[in-house]
Amino acid sequence: MNRSNSETMANREELGIIRGARAGDAACQLALGKLYLFGGASLPHSLPTALHWLDRAAAQQLDEAWMLIGSYIPYEQAQHKMPEVLVWYERAYAAGIPQAGLVLAQLVVHGEPVPAVLALQDKALQLLEVSARSGCAEAQWLLSQQAARVTPAPAVCPAPAAQPGSPDGQQWLARAADSGLAAAQYAVLEQAWNSDPDAYLQRALPLSRQLLERAPIDAEAARSVDWAVLPVQLTLLSRCAELLEARADACDAAQAELLQYRELAAYGGDRQAQLALGLWFARMDGEGKRQPHGIAAANFKRAIRWLTLAGEQGLAEAWFALSRIYLKPEFSQRCVAEAQRYLERAAEMGHRGAQLECGMYAWRNRRTDESSDVRAAYWLQKAAAQGCREAEAALARVAAAPKAAGWAEAVLATLSREALESQPLLAARLELACLFGLRRAEALLLDVPAADQGHCLVVDIRASYGRSKRRLILLRTARERQALDRLVRLFEPFDNGPEGIEGNYRQRLYRLKTWAPGAAHVDDLLAA
Repeated sequence: MNRSNSETMANREELGIIRGARAGDAACQLALGKLYLFGGASLPHSLPTALHWLDRAAAQQLDEAWMLIGSYIPYEQAQHKMPEVLVWYERAYAAGIPQAGLVLAQLVVHGEPVPAVLALQDKALQLLEVSARSGCAEAQWLLSQQAARVTPAPAVCPAPAAQPGSPDGQQWLARAADSGLAAAQYAVLEQAWNSDPDAYLQRALPLSRQLLERAPIDAEAARSVDWAVLPVQLTLLSRCAELLEARADACDAAQAELLQYRELAAYGGDRQAQLALGLWFARMDGEGKRQPHGIAAANFKRAIRWLTLAGEQGLAEAWFALSRIYLKPEFSQRCVAEAQRYLERAAEMGHRGAQLECGMYAWRNRRTDESSDVRAAYWLQKAAAQGCREAEAALARVAAAPKAAGWAEAVLATLSREALESQPLLAARLELACLFGLRRAEALLLDVPAADQGHCLVVDIRASYGRSKRRLILLRTARERQALDRLVRLFEPFDNGPEGIEGNYRQRLYRLKTWAPGAAHVDDLLAA
């Protein structure tokens, strides 16, 4: 309820206080602030409104007003009236109110670097250290955050108490976590997850079991009941299940516990838990291989449900697993087309194994669809870029490395700049031949814009030169891509067919020989 609406509901005595406060009477402002701070007969308890009136009373030199601010107004409310309220918390702390010192430090640490904030940096850090050493978990957490900051302080700002990654910062973080501050506990867990899984599990199990105590007995009821859980807590449950599963000596009780963790996290929306649960119901690993342990009989219907949810949240592994399910002979709804659809979704999201399979499938299908080799090269290049050796080997078959075009290099070496500018299209074709190892007929007849497929060059001149064969040339470097873009732009305004401005093959060859007579010693060029 906002201030104007609540004030209309006040009784007569409170209305008099409201009128006085609005007229600027300091005593009335203080009284109205106390009414909102503690709740009046007809006025609601409202910390933002209390701070508004207490701030106005404190500005008129009423000491009780700033003492009430320092004692009762938390950081969450005070941050919205920065930097005006800094002076009240500073005075309240000097008057012996410890809570005011912590709020002052929070306001300074998280505040914008305005002069009023920068002037209190030293004092704020001292207050934090005093509070932290006295056992205040919030102060310990703030000090650890200060130590973890990677951006340097402004030149006018004093140096922080601890440097990024310093032992002091780690010490304060650990003490805040040991004090039970949830934010610090999860920060410590995140560090342990990246460095020491055993330490993570040791710290995480007590927290996960606390969540389990207040969780619904039936995991499916997790969404329908009032079970407040944060995303970081869902991640905690999912990771605990993953680490428990990795333990070879996990007993039946531990297996039941990890399954409960995983189900709760999955129903809560954690995508990793959904993926793991889907694989568990399918009784297979991420590559589609059957797992000897797990559920007695695979339940593909439930597996598909969880894997679909995980895939919709951006996990390529889930789509790949779905493609494996739809290929299984024991699956009653086996469908190769559906499997291919999920495989392509996984490949599009960057799954290396899916990219390799999509590439090999397209390569095998080239007899049915000639252009499949272009798609095969695309997916195999994607997989090879992620370090897949099988894809690299397959690429050598799909698009063999071109040989150097010595004939084109010899011709270009004999031409002056003026000669090259006189025949820009011929010069471009020679440059293409040098870049991609084109033979003479390929260089002269290639439809350059049509040949550019983005990731490769399709060299196919069979319609004009029957002795040639279709082949692909991969674009492997940024230099090649930039050069091809430039050359394609030269050809786009022209019709490069036999009847176009460049003429047929014999006309182009004659133009080349007469344009570059100094290259007559090149054998490849002389062979008509």
